[in-house]
Amino acid sequence: MPTSLTRTILFTTRQKHLIFNPINRLFINRRFYASEERRQNLIEKIVQKYAQDISPGQKVKSGDFVTIQPEHVMTHDNTAAVKTKFLSIGAQKIKFPRQVVFTIDHDVQNKSEKNLAKYASIEEFSKLHDVDFYPAGRGIGHQILVEEGYAFPYTMTVASDSHSNMYGGIGCLGTPIVRTDAASIWATGKTWWQIPPVANVEFKGQLQDGVTGKDIIITLCGIFNNDEVLNCAIEFTGDESIRGINVDDRLAISNMTTEWGALAGVFPVDEITIKWLRERVDKLELSKFENKNLKKFMTSDRPFEHPRINHSRIDYIEKNPLKSSSGAYYAKHLTLDLSTVSPYISGPNSVKVSTPLIELEKQNIAINKAYLVSCVNSRAGDLKAAAHVIKGKKIADGVEFYVAAASSEVQKDAETSGDWQALINAGAKILPAGCGPCIGLGVGLLKDGEVGISATNRNFKGRMGSPNALAYLASPAVVAASAIAGKIANPAYLSTSPPPTPKITYTLNPRDEYTEDSAVDHDSVISGFPDTIKGQLLFCPADNLNTDGIYPGKYTYQDDISTETMAKVVMENYDPKFASIVSKGDILVGGFNFGTGSSREQAATAIKASGIPLLIAGSYSQIFKRNSINNALICLEAPELVQLLKNSYNPKEKTIRTQLDVEIKFVEGKVLVKGLNGVDNVFKVDILGKSVQEIWVAGGLENWIRQRL
Repeated sequence: MPTSLTRTILFTTRQKHLIFNPINRLFINRRFYASEERRQNLIEKIVQKYAQDISPGQKVKSGDFVTIQPEHVMTHDNTAAVKTKFLSIGAQKIKFPRQVVFTIDHDVQNKSEKNLAKYASIEEFSKLHDVDFYPAGRGIGHQILVEEGYAFPYTMTVASDSHSNMYGGIGCLGTPIVRTDAASIWATGKTWWQIPPVANVEFKGQLQDGVTGKDIIITLCGIFNNDEVLNCAIEFTGDESIRGINVDDRLAISNMTTEWGALAGVFPVDEITIKWLRERVDKLELSKFENKNLKKFMTSDRPFEHPRINHSRIDYIEKNPLKSSSGAYYAKHLTLDLSTVSPYISGPNSVKVSTPLIELEKQNIAINKAYLVSCVNSRAGDLKAAAHVIKGKKIADGVEFYVAAASSEVQKDAETSGDWQALINAGAKILPAGCGPCIGLGVGLLKDGEVGISATNRNFKGRMGSPNALAYLASPAVVAASAIAGKIANPAYLSTSPPPTPKITYTLNPRDEYTEDSAVDHDSVISGFPDTIKGQLLFCPADNLNTDGIYPGKYTYQDDISTETMAKVVMENYDPKFASIVSKGDILVGGFNFGTGSSREQAATAIKASGIPLLIAGSYSQIFKRNSINNALICLEAPELVQLLKNSYNPKEKTIRTQLDVEIKFVEGKVLVKGLNGVDNVFKVDILGKSVQEIWVAGGLENWIRQRL
């Protein structure tokens, strides 16, 4: 872990928020902790509770680098990889066993001896360290964390998975970390986090009948599709409108704020949330003997009380609500009138493209497969919506309809209600509770030339099977209707009137509360870090190049893949020719929002394995950037360079060897590109802070921690 001093700044920018301290020759973030009168938004107030090493009276705010000690940290199938990192840094025991949760959910259909041995080793490791463990078949980790109270209102819970945003549906600040961070939390209880800009997304009006949370988030992703909330934390507001959205739909919306580009999506805690929690208390009382992790809390001398979801804890948050202060600052303010939202379809192969269902239905798009799986839309209410559409009917000839519950508890509820049997009677193919096809694992994947419609959260090219297939996203009811019709179709009960145009607004709220920085320290490169890196410029012009494109999901949970193999498959779903084009020492320049998508660490390590020492992009997904920093892959942002390259080269080419020489001068914060359009061009970039340099010199955060344990 960086020291409390170096943690305050990982990137030393040229903007107006840094000063130079000549005493210790470090760039120190001028945090401008406000007095008690400073008005924090909800995100900042939650982080305040979990921030470590801050002075009494100091208030955290967006932009601050802080050390956090989260309430809980979850890892899933990637626990095996995190375990390897944990042991390799020399750690011998988990600092806070009650903080850690293991859930097996991604590759649960894989019954190979090797995979079962991996799962067994994870369970054994959990017993050794007294960590809560949920085996294959119990459900998707995110759903378990909500059901079992590891995600709880006004707390901060992280997971080594990009869809931890989902916890925001119940007012918990859920945000993704990466594998190295998880190992750090196991060993120390802590990791670093930069508090992102906070966007206020305000809902107005009420949803029309039959319109769902999935339709809301698909609409937001498709309409605000120019990175308006990229790397922001979202606070949803509009109390009257939100009261009309049930908890399942809130969880779905928060879940897919990941695809929208955000690092968190938090709903307010209201009477709907409190009622849902009270009902959970009763349900957990009935199922307490099914959860082996609760045995330690059952004693003969007192009545059982669930350690996380209990009436006393709910009473406390009900009496002590945490809300944004009046006049709190938000970097952006977006509004959406829910009464103007209609059923929307996302795709094909992009969440940034959305079309009203009514318009797409007219195109008679035949489908081969339909999916009701994943952490976003496989809860009891989703299964009920699909069963309502499908009951008494049959799946169309030539269509395969795959269904998996979000958890074993959800499946039992659906079985009790009769919804599960209605789906089976219609011809649905049942899968175990888990991720499966959503991550491109197990049976039922899309083949070349096939079209699928899914209630999942991602339809990136190649994610659910062949990169030559087309994938659309929709609500559970629309997916079920399409499975029956054999084409993208509207459930009979939805309106067929022309859809309204969604009513939206977008306001950017710039704020300059900082003083001018002093002169940049031109002796800021530490020992062992290069003054300059040179190479040839390799250009991948695509914007929103996602981690599935960079490193396909089918390799993600093969923990023994060598770096040589990673170099051969890097960019396979984006450009199969990439591995034959790239040369060691190339400087890769990408488009905007580079590395969006999942939290898989291999997206960064595979690029590094191909011999690329440094990336330049217009902007990055913050999760990808975090993975890169932790694995000693340098990332710089130069939007002007990216735009100039886009204007100079054919954007239809996926990988372009430009023959241009590029030189990065770290001390000066400059990128020199020689010969672009016949001249030499200089572009300003951020100067890397001491902490990033230290991590690079150490060969990654894993080694950095090992050296300091």
